[in-house]
Amino acid sequence: MDKSPIINKLDFKKGNGILPAVIQDSETRQVLMLGYMNREALDRTLRDGRVTFYSRSKERLWTKGETSGNFLEVKGIKTDCDNDTILVQASPAGPVCHTGSDTCFDETNENRHFLHHLERVIQERRDEPSGESYTSSLFRKGINKVAQKVGEEAVELVIEAKDDNDDLFLGEAADLMYHYLVLLAAKGKTLNEVIQVLESRHK
Repeated sequence: MDKSPIINKLDFKKGNGILPAVIQDSETRQVLMLGYMNREALDRTLRDGRVTFYSRSKERLWTKGETSGNFLEVKGIKTDCDNDTILVQASPAGPVCHTGSDTCFDETNENRHFLHHLERVIQERRDEPSGESYTSSLFRKGINKVAQKVGEEAVELVIEAKDDNDDLFLGEAADLMYHYLVLLAAKGKTLNEVIQVLESRHK
């Protein structure tokens, strides 16, 4: 990650060398916590790809997750309009708060859009396979089988589109959407990445 433009933009003098850093889940957009960074903490965050703060009470750097293992993997960093606040978009490896809560504001970190929730469940079935899970069984069969299922569901949707049974059509549309999300997960891609492509085309 190119660090110089971000560091050079920030006005550390406003905070006597320390600026607030808002941590946001890169996928759900949920605010996870607030910390503080000096120039050295930001430099290490950019260098290592894991969020590092400056502790005002202990007067030292500390990497989030250094004791718990619940690191915050950096996905992007932005500054506000006054260049005195840092927004870090990150992927949490586990609960963010020391209390065990998803966030330091005692909120559940979840995407309120069902497709993103379903995508996360599918990713969990990929990463933590279950013998009774149909989704896990698809991943075990490999990318060719997953792609084949998407093709089959697409054909079935086309067939139902020619008739007037709304229930069957919507059922096939749901089947195709589900298997499409499985294919994305099998390829290591996300729905957000597809949305970004669509947004760029729209612009």
